[in-house]
Amino acid sequence: MPVKFADRMSTVHRSFIREILKVTEDASIISFAGGLPNPELFPVSDLEEAAVKVMRESGPQSMQYSTTEGFQPLRQYIADRYKEKKGIEVDADEILITSGSQQCLDLLGKVFLNAGDNVVIERPGYLGAIQSFSVFQSNFLTVGLEHDGPDLDELEKVLDENEAKMFYAVTNFQNPSGLTYSAEKRQGVADILKDRDILFVEDDPYGELRFMGDFEKPVVRGYLEDNGILLGSFSKVAAPGFRLGWMVCGGEMRDKLIIAKQASDLHTSTFAQRVMHQYVIDNPLDNHIEKIRERYGNQRAAMVKAIEEYFPAEAKVTRPEGGMFLWVTLPEGMSSMDLFDEAIKNKVAFVPGRPFYVDGSGENTFRLNFSNSDEEHIVEGIKRLGAGIKDFLSKE
Repeated sequence: MPVKFADRMSTVHRSFIREILKVTEDASIISFAGGLPNPELFPVSDLEEAAVKVMRESGPQSMQYSTTEGFQPLRQYIADRYKEKKGIEVDADEILITSGSQQCLDLLGKVFLNAGDNVVIERPGYLGAIQSFSVFQSNFLTVGLEHDGPDLDELEKVLDENEAKMFYAVTNFQNPSGLTYSAEKRQGVADILKDRDILFVEDDPYGELRFMGDFEKPVVRGYLEDNGILLGSFSKVAAPGFRLGWMVCGGEMRDKLIIAKQASDLHTSTFAQRVMHQYVIDNPLDNHIEKIRERYGNQRAAMVKAIEEYFPAEAKVTRPEGGMFLWVTLPEGMSSMDLFDEAIKNKVAFVPGRPFYVDGSGENTFRLNFSNSDEEHIVEGIKRLGAGIKDFLSKE
């Protein structure tokens, strides 16, 4: 007897990256595919101590059901950090703790999106958002990225010609491109959106991973007041396995999102929240982030240097000042999917770019992750990949 699935599942597919990661389980493959933090930098011993302290001091409470909004001291810590690091006033009551920032996307879809609603995303766009919003049968409108953020003329044109419910963007070290919005582009986006009935969702999982350049980047939500929602996560600065993210929003939007979360999972893990809070109050987070910045900065430098040595000049590569990714654009007509098949034979992996484009373009692009490989493997992997690209170009 055939199973009758919901209509929405006909338009949603398995995560392309998750499927690729299965291929890279072979330990002999040098993988630049996953968007994985470096596990050597996880604060295992400090988190262990925090967990023991939580169990000893508040064991029964840490194992009990809790409020949907999240552990109040952790929300207050996040609010205080926004004021300290970003100079914006955020009330702890505006923060909703989620099971990773991916749950933020799911809740946003449930609360704001009807089938057929237009969602504006970057081109290329974050694959996790594409997959999540696709569940709600959204229609995607895309805006191209320039070296310092979105093409503002294109954004304005898209919004003039279409009624859009939401604009989702990763403003710092964007996944997959690694690009960051300049202060001018942030102000420009806000100016375009401020008089329109559209929600701006600013996803910022990588913002604290800046290891060079200008550290002072304004938060777009600061210009938009009630029409902006800000997403954050502990996954890239502490431990992704804890699945702790948050969203900043107020008023009626917050109330509706709380209802949606109650229907999803009641609340995020009480124990995980209390352990993370204990960890950040016992161990200055800035000290740990500085270690991440130093390591990732060295790994990024190693990858850029190797690319300059081993990639042909025809391959254009972004040079981000932070985050976890580089973005490669090959000559027109060259397929990164075909290159991937050959690269796997040479024991090196990356993520082809086409899945990041909802319009089917991006065939000649791909993403490289530098955070999860040591410098020796980075150089060797780029050397292999460069040889493969040169071989493909010689056949053109």
